[in-house]
Amino acid sequence: MLWKLLLRSQSCRLCSFKKMQSPPKYRPFLACFIYTTDRQSSKENTRTVEKLYKFSVDIRKIRRLKGWVLLEDKTYVEEIANILQELGADETAVASILERCPEAIVCSPTAVNTQRKLWQLVCKNEEELIKLIEQFPESFFTIKDQENQKLNVQFFQELELKNVVISRLLTTASNVFHNPVEKNKQMVRILQESYLDVGGSEANMKVWLLKLLSQNPFILLNSPAAIKETLEFLQEQGFTSFEILQLLSKLKGFLFQLCPRSIQNSISFSKNVFKCTDHDLKQLVLKCPALLYYSVPVLEERMQGLLREGISIAQIRETPMVLELTPQIVQYRIRKLNSLGYRIKDGHLANLNGSKKEFEANFGKIQAKKVRPLFNPVAPLNVEE
Repeated sequence: MLWKLLLRSQSCRLCSFKKMQSPPKYRPFLACFIYTTDRQSSKENTRTVEKLYKFSVDIRKIRRLKGWVLLEDKTYVEEIANILQELGADETAVASILERCPEAIVCSPTAVNTQRKLWQLVCKNEEELIKLIEQFPESFFTIKDQENQKLNVQFFQELELKNVVISRLLTTASNVFHNPVEKNKQMVRILQESYLDVGGSEANMKVWLLKLLSQNPFILLNSPAAIKETLEFLQEQGFTSFEILQLLSKLKGFLFQLCPRSIQNSISFSKNVFKCTDHDLKQLVLKCPALLYYSVPVLEERMQGLLREGISIAQIRETPMVLELTPQIVQYRIRKLNSLGYRIKDGHLANLNGSKKEFEANFGKIQAKKVRPLFNPVAPLNVEE
């Protein structure tokens, strides 16, 4: 009898516990995710998805990157793929382009063919064009202001900028081509006038301008007022026209990207670190324009990196160009020189300085001297008889 009472009481407690339990307020995360994906898939344009599958495109990548493309009612999958194939793209290349730039399928074939003709103005052949599209599909399929783009391409060709440079600008600085062509022409005139105003010659101006545009085309996105403001500020700091011309020759258009406040901060930092006069600081800046170009935090980081390696302020002042190197490059080069027993902190920084090619050449010379025998057995001996 007792065991029946115990069993009944346990079953009652179990029932009451079940009643106390409330149903979960939220669905499990995975269930929600599956539901969301299914709901998105149900809204997708099935014809678009099927055509993309036909060209071996990974739909998951598109859903993850730009799923909105699959929801569009009107798409041109086959037409865009055919244009790419006409240019020489194989199946793998077509799939890769559409996966990385899915918005290509919402571009009208007419607009894409117009873009194709535009880019062919600066490409040698279709093989070169398709290589560019494979590398920079988003630049190619950003289809807007096509007539304006064409006028800008023609303008740059009139300036005698090489087609290979213009094609590079189309892929890496496309905003410049969306600028109204008159705005770009105005900026070029301002740059030319600025160069001549500080003493540059007509003969050198063309070379300077072409180098500037090829190295820093974004200068054309600046305003004429900003360029004049920078030049006036440098003159107020005591730089002569000839010295400003030197800076323009070394920094190209990067000088015009600096605002007066940034330049002032960098000048004040360098003057405080090197404990020098205004005249001495100008000489340092002319030797190393990076003292103007780099911000205070960058200069401070590089200075501290050099000091940590045992390099003195006096050495840096003697060879300020070393501040153009990142701390990582400095550490790598010092380790290489140390492997030859060369102590950089006891010597001149010239062997640490320079481009990668220049450093490797200097390193090779030091290495050759290190392994060269002191005694040459074939050399004649001067022995007194």
